[in-house]
Amino acid sequence: MNARFVGLILTVGFLFAGCNSERVFEEYEGFKSGTWDVSDTVSFEVKKLPTPNSTLVAVKYTKDYEFRNLYLRYILKDSLGQTVETKLLDVPLFDSKSGKPLGEGYGSTFTKYDTLPVENSFRSIHLLQYMRVEKLSGIETVGVKVVKN
Repeated sequence: MNARFVGLILTVGFLFAGCNSERVFEEYEGFKSGTWDVSDTVSFEVKKLPTPNSTLVAVKYTKDYEFRNLYLRYILKDSLGQTVETKLLDVPLFDSKSGKPLGEGYGSTFTKYDTLPVENSFRSIHLLQYMRVEKLSGIETVGVKVVKN
């Protein structure tokens, strides 16, 4: 009986150890007002990252979001605060033909991950919405996730 129990505990431990996603950074910021104002910059400070890695942006949104996609600009800065890269990114949130939400979720809330085409190392990343509206509703949270390749 004790040998089976110990075996079960070891098996569960190995399963949890095997679920390691090689994540080195993950952080999110929500919007208290329920809207992402055009003047709001979401910023994340990142410690030294191993290379190679993949950088992902996460967008948590609701079915009430009124657009098919989200245009956002990301700005990468080095440890001296100098801009090393800036790009506009188009993150699709709903299928253009069926209108169904993309990403994972349940009920009326979904999370979509999209790869950032980062070409440089960075110390901080800043996200701005570029949807040409003052207050963008339907976006609950945005975040950044960095994983080892």
